[in-house]
Amino acid sequence: MRKKIFITGGAGYVGSVLVPSLLKSGHEVTVYDLMIYGDKVLKPHENLTLIKNDIRNTEKLNESLKGHDIVIHLACISNDPSFELNPNLGKSINLDSFRPLVEISRKCEVNRFIFASSSSVYGIKNERNVSEEMSLKPLTDYSKYKADCETILKEYESNDFDTAIIRPATVCGYSPRQRLDVVVNIFTNFAFHNRKINIFGGDQLRPNINIKDMVRSYHLLIDAEKDQIKGQIFNAGDKNYKVSELATMVKSVVGNDVTLLKSHSNDNRSYHISSQKIFDRLGFKIENTILDAIIDLKDAFEKKKLIDPLNNIEYYNIKMMQKLNLK
Repeated sequence: MRKKIFITGGAGYVGSVLVPSLLKSGHEVTVYDLMIYGDKVLKPHENLTLIKNDIRNTEKLNESLKGHDIVIHLACISNDPSFELNPNLGKSINLDSFRPLVEISRKCEVNRFIFASSSSVYGIKNERNVSEEMSLKPLTDYSKYKADCETILKEYESNDFDTAIIRPATVCGYSPRQRLDVVVNIFTNFAFHNRKINIFGGDQLRPNINIKDMVRSYHLLIDAEKDQIKGQIFNAGDKNYKVSELATMVKSVVGNDVTLLKSHSNDNRSYHISSQKIFDRLGFKIENTILDAIIDLKDAFEKKKLIDPLNNIEYYNIKMMQKLNLK
């Protein structure tokens, strides 16, 4: 069924793959984004509206949200080191703006609110299968604010306002708004351009998910019946691979001449999640593997889709934040 969908951060890494997919499925989409990486990542479409604005601008949100069925909240400063650059900025965007957004969404009679949280909210656990029912022990400002937003959203669940929370693993693969500062993408970039990968430690577990499957998970949350997702939380990830296994996968795709350089690391934290709930409850299946994400990135490098991938700050959130000095 055709929906009118409002996506905050829709010109970002995941959004720039999600939006064209939703348009292809016949939905109307409004993207609300600062467009700090430009709006060229989203091609013009008759059912696409772009609004260049700040998530903290409640007046503009009040004006823009009217008439939408669903909100997908992706907008955030998306990795922990970015917080260290400007902690107050991180808090204002990732936490302080959240309650007003939810309240305005309800006021504007939005039916469903989907929040992109993070699997990092669990912190470090010894259990092999970390499920949605387990306690949260976030270790960083980024993950603490994600957990706080989850708590806030639960307050607003009602019969006419469905809420759903998804906790993604680290997303990887090619996107028109590329990120090259997450582990699989980092390894693929360095393997392709430097023919070597530096591995610090290697036994740490890291959950990842192909960006194409991340997009599919949002389609499921949009299309699901109310009783399937109302007030529910879903992990979304592929198998939990060791860092060394990810590096070996990259080498298998990029070339046997790639050298794997291992060194000691004091950071032996392992993150691992179970996505069994979304598999069982919504019928979600992994259709695009981590290996596929590596192949897609290699193809993008070969076809020169990315400009100066080792040095272009547009692919690195921290460097871009430093340049913009966003307040």
